[in-house]
Amino acid sequence: MKYKVLVNKEHKIKENYLSKIELITIKNIDNEDIQIEKETYNAYQKLEKFLKTKNIIIGISSAYRSKEYQQEIYDDFVKEYGEEYANKIVAPVGCSEHHTGLAIDINIKKNGKWPANNKELEKQEPSLRKIHKYLASYGFILRYSKDKENITGYPYEPWHIRYVGKVVAKIIEKENYTLEEYLNNYSGVIIVNKPVDITSFDVVNSISKTLGIKRVGHTGTLDPLATGILVVTIGKATKIGELLTATYKEYQAGVLLGVDTDTIDITGKIKNTKIVPENLPIESTLNSYKKTYLQEVPIYSAVKVNGKKLYDYARQNKEVTLPKKEVTIKEIKLLETDRNTFTFKTTVSKGCYIRSLIRDIGLSLNTYATMTNLIRTKQGKFTIEEANTLEEIEKGNFKLHKIEDVLDYPKIIVDKDIEQKIRTGQKLPNTYNIKDKVIFLTSSNELLGIYQSENNLLVVWKNFV
Repeated sequence: MKYKVLVNKEHKIKENYLSKIELITIKNIDNEDIQIEKETYNAYQKLEKFLKTKNIIIGISSAYRSKEYQQEIYDDFVKEYGEEYANKIVAPVGCSEHHTGLAIDINIKKNGKWPANNKELEKQEPSLRKIHKYLASYGFILRYSKDKENITGYPYEPWHIRYVGKVVAKIIEKENYTLEEYLNNYSGVIIVNKPVDITSFDVVNSISKTLGIKRVGHTGTLDPLATGILVVTIGKATKIGELLTATYKEYQAGVLLGVDTDTIDITGKIKNTKIVPENLPIESTLNSYKKTYLQEVPIYSAVKVNGKKLYDYARQNKEVTLPKKEVTIKEIKLLETDRNTFTFKTTVSKGCYIRSLIRDIGLSLNTYATMTNLIRTKQGKFTIEEANTLEEIEKGNFKLHKIEDVLDYPKIIVDKDIEQKIRTGQKLPNTYNIKDKVIFLTSSNELLGIYQSENNLLVVWKNFV
């Protein structure tokens, strides 16, 4: 997350920032001692080595700056060019990218010489521009790009590069984002194939760290024992989580008969055992559960009773009446069976606990049953075949599904007049004859918002601008 820190005129560097990074001392092009963040310099050296193969010699003129040094630079610019010009070019103290140690001003050596001043540096623009296409491969971005001054607050600086890590750098390059645009606008859904032995929260934390984005969520917890589809929402997509949970989910589960544990799976403590009779009617019993019924919630779950999570009652060994929820088993099919084990496939409604379903099936068979493994193979329109592993995501090899593409609502492109009304959250006449919800986009396919039908009007359900 530290490599994606945003520092600009609206976001000052935090006082404790330096305690989170490691600065090292290097020589700049003037043979002066300067400091730079360690990983940033490692990445720079790889970039420098590569550019040498292209007969391009680069060097660092400036990297980390203390607040005191930034003040000196600002004061010098005021003296030489005046306050108005200085404010356009030099960041105020506390607002400079150079405070992070992640920003570098690079120069090119030509004819054995470095540029002697800013005017000579500006003349290097065509040569510096040739370097930009290589930056992302080494984790760098051009921080102040052309035609983005209204977003970054600064004019084009072809020499000012910033380390953000390879994954984010490649996204920013592909989307033609500034760092501000990336952190504010990068949104969508990632289908993750969760590995065993980590929590859903661990997955969210890992992706948040990789992408440097704080707003990351998921749409349906998987226990550590379980693997398979975890639908992860990024940025503004966290607003639509409830729409993605209200779908049927498909699972494949393994069952051990004759064993009862406190968690209803093999990770729990064994409470009871029972000899399993031969020739149990497993298939017909499974088929009998193709129905809607009241399912008792397992005590090892995050469901709250009197404001307290059930697993807290369990850990404290306190009695509690377990609530029941109406669930629907849409499909259920026996896949394989052995002496005291079997596997099955099922499609269930939101809120159904497979552990509880297995417990209930065991009771119907007049024995105990506990879950040995669980794979979520489908959620709504998403299948496990399209899911990305955490390793793929950490390398940047993943698909981000757009918000408008994961929802099955009508999509309408609006004109400038309607666009402005949506941006200000105004109600709209339901001239589109919308029955439920509708997605509005601009002529350039920017997602504006989701509206819903209400009393012959369309009102804001979620706004994205």
